[in-house]
This record gives sequence, C-alpha cells and structure tokens, in this order.
Amino acid sequence: MKIIDKIALLLIIIGAINWGLIGLFEFNLVDTIFGEMSLLSRIIYTLVGISGLWGIKLLLMDND
Repeated sequence: MKIIDKIALLLIIIGAINWGLIGLFEFNLVDTIFGEMSLLSRIIYTLVGISGLWGIKLLLMDND
C-alpha cells in the first residue's frame, strides 16, 4: 500500500469517527478542536472528502 493510500485511509477513518460522534452525541470533534468552520476545519473537511473519493480507487483496485 502506497503512502498516499495510507494517508487517505487515515483521513477516511477520522471522518468516519467524526460522523459517528455527530450521529451518536451531536458532538463535532473537528469543530471542537479547530473551531467551527474555521479555515483549518474547512481544509480538514476538504481533505477527508477527497480521501473518500480516493477510497473508491482503493475499493476497486486489484490487490493480487
């Protein structure tokens, strides 16, 4: 697995945990750490979204 794949997977996991916290406890960890819709929060959300798209490639690639 390439380093970019690992980074994308890590960001996908962070996004999934954040959505789980929002769904279960109405607690947004990213906004709590970096500020509600601050520039840094928006960058993280953007990177998580791009990683989700990259995850499609990980799902479809042949690992043989």
